[in-house]
Amino acid sequence: MSMPSPMELIVVLMILTLLFGAKKLPELGAAIGKGIRNFKDSMTSKENENTNLTERDSDDIKPS
Repeated sequence: MSMPSPMELIVVLMILTLLFGAKKLPELGAAIGKGIRNFKDSMTSKENENTNLTERDSDDIKPS
């Protein structure tokens, strides 16, 4: 997947400005940032849980 060209980014920003207004764009950006941060945090916690479960399972297995 290629990166969008600068002209495409300008067009998207203009459309967003028309839809939401200039005053709402910073709020929208902050909300998107918080959502991404929450998603990353939840993914990290899931990875930690999986690692802990794997370590605990391997500790439960005792050689006979």
